[in-house]
This record gives sequence, C-alpha cells and structure tokens, in this order.
Amino acid sequence: MLLAFVVRNRRSDDPAEPFAADPEDRPIAAVVANPTKVEATTQELISGLCVELGWAEPLWLETTVDDPGTGQARKAVEQGVDVVMACGGDGTVRSVAEALAGTGVAMGLLPAGTGNLLARTLGTPLEMAAAARVALTGDDRAIDIGRVRVDGDEDERVFLVMAGTGFDAEVMGNTPEALKAKVGPLAYVVSGLRAMRGRRTRVTIRLDGGEDLRRRTRTVLVGNSGTLLGGLVLMPEAEVDDGVLDVVNLAPKGIPGWIAVAARVISRRRRGHSRVEHWTAKEVLITAEDPQASQIDGDPIGDVTEMAVRVDAGALVVRVAEGSPAAELLPEK
Repeated sequence: MLLAFVVRNRRSDDPAEPFAADPEDRPIAAVVANPTKVEATTQELISGLCVELGWAEPLWLETTVDDPGTGQARKAVEQGVDVVMACGGDGTVRSVAEALAGTGVAMGLLPAGTGNLLARTLGTPLEMAAAARVALTGDDRAIDIGRVRVDGDEDERVFLVMAGTGFDAEVMGNTPEALKAKVGPLAYVVSGLRAMRGRRTRVTIRLDGGEDLRRRTRTVLVGNSGTLLGGLVLMPEAEVDDGVLDVVNLAPKGIPGWIAVAARVISRRRRGHSRVEHWTAKEVLITAEDPQASQIDGDPIGDVTEMAVRVDAGALVVRVAEGSPAAELLPEK
C-alpha cells in the first residue's frame, strides 16, 4: 500500500502529456494534383488541414503530360498511404482510380475541373477545403467502375461515370479549353448546339452476349452514373454500386427530335419517348458502321469502331462525407 501511494503521487507530479500520436503512427495521405487545375495556395491549404486533423504532412505528387495520374497514384500505394486524393478534373480522377482499383486504398476527391461528375454524384463538396476534410475524415464506400476496350486493344481503360460514342463525344472533343476556363460548363452547351445537326449512324448493340440490336443513333452511352452537368439525370436508375451498367441510345431526328429528348431527360422518366431507349447489362459491345468520335468520362479518345465495356463491381473504394446518404461503410476486416 505504501509503494502504491508513492507511485501515485509521483505520477501526479509529472507534467500532463498531450494526447497525440507519435509521428510514425500518424496516418498519411497523398495528393495527386494536376498543376494546370489547382491554385498556388492549394498545397499549403491541404497540408495545413492534414496537420490540424492529426495526419502527417501529405505526399504531393503532380501529374504530367505523359502520366496524368496513374503512375503517381501507384507510387503512393507503394509507400503505404492511407488515402490518395485526386486533385484535378475528371481525367485526373479517372487516372488515379485506374491505379487504386482493386487495392483497397481509398480515393478522396478534390474537385478542380469543369465537370466534377463523380464528386457531384457522391455529394462531395466542390469547395476545396471542405472536400479535403471529407477525404481525411469521411466514410469509405465501395463503388463499381467500368472497363473499356476499344477496337480490340489489349489494354482496358477505366471510367467512373460514362463512356460512349457519337454526339456526346463530339461535344466533348469540340469544346475549347479556353472557353471552358472562361464560362465553365456553359461551354459544353455552345458546342452541343453546334453538333445537333449531325447525322445519325448505324450501330449494333449487344448486351451480355445476347442478340444484336441494330439501331440508328446519334449517341450511345454506357453509364456507371446517370448524372450530367447542371443536375440533369440521363439514366434515372443508374447507381454507382449496383453491379450493372446502364445503357442509353439517343436517336433524335433534327432539332424537334432533340427538343423532345431534352424534355424526356428533364422529366427524369426512364421511358416515354421512342427516340430514347434504356437497358442494363454487365457487358456491352457497341459496333459502329463507321468510326465514331468516342469519349471516356468526358475525355475524347478519338474515332472508334468497336467499344467493349464491362462492369468491375465494387472495385474502387471512395471516401464520402460521414453520415451522408452516399456513405455505406465497408465491413471491418
């Protein structure tokens, strides 16, 4: 009893130790940043927030023309980071996701582009500091990704939102970067109006290895999410974690046809117009009569004759706002 009394009093004389993790125990984040999209103060802002929340100083890895984010994200995973934050536009997000898919390492979204479609779908704040806080403190959600092989290529490309051919890709490819920087998403509207008078083309669509569906079309889109710019929803039943892809064929004829299609999209009805068809599938093969402009998550990939798409269910872990409707906690390992 005497010994216990002495020890207790000696401890009470010691100065209180701060409640903080040892430096080597602190979690660490990596930021894969597109230097053409981020402001000069962004790195300082994110580093300060990491320290404030008890994280180590983050790794800062910038993209290049030759490597838009995949190599940097792989390097971050090799160094054992706890989360990789994609700081840039949809192209940067897609490139980071390609490296993280299947690793179990979470991806945080720091929206700095024009579209930011995945961030909008998941409810990620578009303000940088708020988005970074979600990436550091939010919940983990497993989502599907799409994998695309064009014209028989050996390598597959990843998409998170949509891939497709025709009108949609023409708009993306013909929208000048300078105009996007000046007026934002309205730049796509300008390009869209110019492309409306294009002609329909013949395509064959095969779903899950079934019978060929032959159609005349202006655009065929395969979506993991149905959200467009401006809050429009092209595929009302698309979910990023349902294990299937949504497919839509738009075949309007002339300006009146586009107006009717636009009314159907705004109403968010899955059916209701003969020029709009919807399907779901795990594998989709699109074959065009002539090479068509094509895009993956808004980035043009050139003219393509054949596009083979498949879903990779639950392959990517994304950090979402804690307690948000998008938050579906992963089971503990």
